[in-house]
Amino acid sequence: MGKVRLALTAVLGATSLVALGATGGAAGASSTSALAACKKSVPAHEYVKGQLTVATDSPAYTPWFVNNTPSNGKGYESAVAYAIAGELGVPRDKVHWVVEPFDSSYVPGVKKFDFDINEISYTAARAKAVTFSTSYYDVTQSIVALKTNPIVKKHSPAELKTYLYGDQLGTTGLAYINDHIKPTRTPRVYSTLDQAVAALQTHQIDAIVVDTPDGQYMASAQIQNAKHKSIATQVGQFPSTGEHFGLLFQKGNPLVGCVNTAIAALKANGTLKALQAKYLGIYNRVPVIKP
Repeated sequence: MGKVRLALTAVLGATSLVALGATGGAAGASSTSALAACKKSVPAHEYVKGQLTVATDSPAYTPWFVNNTPSNGKGYESAVAYAIAGELGVPRDKVHWVVEPFDSSYVPGVKKFDFDINEISYTAARAKAVTFSTSYYDVTQSIVALKTNPIVKKHSPAELKTYLYGDQLGTTGLAYINDHIKPTRTPRVYSTLDQAVAALQTHQIDAIVVDTPDGQYMASAQIQNAKHKSIATQVGQFPSTGEHFGLLFQKGNPLVGCVNTAIAALKANGTLKALQAKYLGIYNRVPVIKP
């Protein structure tokens, strides 16, 4: 804040794959048993009885959603939401979407939804006010630079330490610079990401580190010349260090346990990996580099 083809019907049928033992052995049997129990218990905890209420922001952007229509099952987050519903025995027509602005999703208080899916990164601070599921997408950090900067071609671990970076105060990108790249020059810190982008455009810094989805948008659509052509590029993305997107629940919502079971099943039977290949190829194509 961003190809294997998989029919949506196959995604919604993921429960049958688990039931047939796609996860294998005792773990598969345990998962199947847990999901069976969840199908019975989930209705008692739904925000609106008889339906699964799922929130996201508006507009909802591609590739996480398609045509700003979360209910069409297209886009990674829409497809994941319906896949989870399928694992929990909730029919597609019983999934109801509501709007929840990103910035208000993780404030304390009563939530008018069962869970929110909106590229919300887990942080310890946010987890004090709300409850998060396990990861449905592991986030990586990436380098964005002007196409003319030497870092585009010279980015070995040793070379990365020699550049002047800039980033917004308090971001995971700035933390990655300090904790993993460990440059020889102190990064420049800005109050907003827009200020860091302006510094990049005016050659005051060599590069910005930002999560890969944001970096893709920044490089392809945000940093442009007077003729509206991109003048920036994503140099590469780093291996994941544990940052991830989680489904967001009201603090203490008992549904999170069953949703975590569903996510585990979707990981085990390959559904999440297939959906990432289908919808998030734009991020998967960014080369992986070492800090």
